[in-house]
Amino acid sequence: MSDLFQAAGLTPHAPTPLAERLRPQTLDQVVGQQHLLGAEGPIGRMAAARRLASMILWGPPGTGKTTIARLLAKAGGYEFQQISAVFSGVADLKKAFEQARGRRMAGQSTLLFVDEIHRFNRAQQDGFLPFVEEGVITLVGATTENPSFELNGALLSRCQVFVLKRLDEEALEALLVKAEEAEGRKLPLDAEARFTLIAMADGDGRYLLTLTETLLSVGTDTPLNAVQLGQFLQKRRPAYDKNREEHYNLVSALHKSVRGSDPDAALYWLARMLEGGEDPLFIARRLVRMASEDIGAADPLSLLLTTAAKDVFDFLGSPEGELALAQAVVHMASAPKSNAVYAAFKAAKRAAKETGSLAPPAHILNAPTKLMKSLGYGDGYAYDHDVEGGVSGQNYFPDGMARPRFYEPKAVGAEAKVRERLDAWNKLRKDGR
Repeated sequence: MSDLFQAAGLTPHAPTPLAERLRPQTLDQVVGQQHLLGAEGPIGRMAAARRLASMILWGPPGTGKTTIARLLAKAGGYEFQQISAVFSGVADLKKAFEQARGRRMAGQSTLLFVDEIHRFNRAQQDGFLPFVEEGVITLVGATTENPSFELNGALLSRCQVFVLKRLDEEALEALLVKAEEAEGRKLPLDAEARFTLIAMADGDGRYLLTLTETLLSVGTDTPLNAVQLGQFLQKRRPAYDKNREEHYNLVSALHKSVRGSDPDAALYWLARMLEGGEDPLFIARRLVRMASEDIGAADPLSLLLTTAAKDVFDFLGSPEGELALAQAVVHMASAPKSNAVYAAFKAAKRAAKETGSLAPPAHILNAPTKLMKSLGYGDGYAYDHDVEGGVSGQNYFPDGMARPRFYEPKAVGAEAKVRERLDAWNKLRKDGR
């Protein structure tokens, strides 16, 4: 067989990727996760005691989930068995459980590592429960998605959830140094380009090493600058799944930045969403919501501006129409804030549920027939336009219902003047004109 490879000019052993060659051999070699793996960290303590609990490792890609699982099995003396929820089905799970049961009868513990565990459906996730409870397997599941949303409560109650951090600049630099030591040469980059390379990785150690391996094959003695690096490497899109948690996290960040009156942060999160491929019309809908919920009557123009931004985007499309979204974001973040209308409407809905059978007072009912007039419909109604000041002060709530106060305008922006008017009108009602 080797003769055939040689005749074809090939080697029977494919080259091992740099990321695989640099895979840590002990837990203390894993970078960026000291809060979990250090001597005082929860996983570090388990490894030292050689007693592992079932766990879910939740974190972004390239942060060491698979590596940690392998090293935990090694440290605890467990047999390591790996399956992927992407490629495995019920038959694969049954086989894994049977093999683990056989090892247990022989006195050997099994660490079953399930990559992308959130991709198993609810019934498949339930299938793990008896084997975890009996100790047939120690389950280590890896996921990039929020376990609270993607995993069964029953399974979560039997596992500890550990959050892995995206690798920071220091951790990524440590990986670059390891790569250079392994290859015996420096990366062909100047200082600025090296920093740019780390930024390109966006916290993903595996991706950084993939880029590094590409750069080490350049074969140039002249260091690349940041511009040349950008030309040589095509940076991937930021991690952003419009159907997953990152989508909702960025929406929340944009909303809270607007509410917190920080136009710079709001523009940043808007740009992150657009760069990630978010539908601009989805963003426009969220901006309209923000205008109603967090600004309201303090700056009524915000609601008009957000709906206009949506129309502008419909008219111009991308990228020109995105500027209208940015204008709306800056305006709202800089505007006075009030959630008084939002709070008032919620309170009114609660009251409507509690008093939904009460009729309007007779004096504000129309009386188009003689019968209705004979029943008192419209009796005593004061036409507000004929009253001095334009406000009669009559009661418009159902008879017998205590008058509530839902709307409490704030003393900011346009709502401050509204508050003055309502205070005066409420005094009219209390004094009975």
